[in-house]
Amino acid sequence: MVVKTETCTFSNFRIYPGHGCLYIRTDGKSFRFINAKNEASFHMKRNPRKLNWTLFYRRLRKKGTQEDQLKKAKKRVISTSVLSRGIQGMTIEELKNKTSEGKERRKAMREATVR
Repeated sequence: MVVKTETCTFSNFRIYPGHGCLYIRTDGKSFRFINAKNEASFHMKRNPRKLNWTLFYRRLRKKGTQEDQLKKAKKRVISTSVLSRGIQGMTIEELKNKTSEGKERRKAMREATVR
């Protein structure tokens, strides 16, 4: 089951259903806050980029991304031994010739074998 979450306009935290409060300004623009602390900071016109507990601050200064980098799998470079020793029935020279020939020639050879 997927739960629809909103985001706090001040701290950018996730707000789950039944939590937070909605503030609607006189011009009709609506703001969702997760708690009174965020709402009070918004009304005091504090900048969320300067408060180190908000997600805006953390994203701006790249905090918490080290965990994400550790989770990413390291890419392994696999070197093929085919180019050094060949494939059964083909020598290294034949493989190099086959890779160097153009697409048009290979396409023509394929069509010729189909006929």
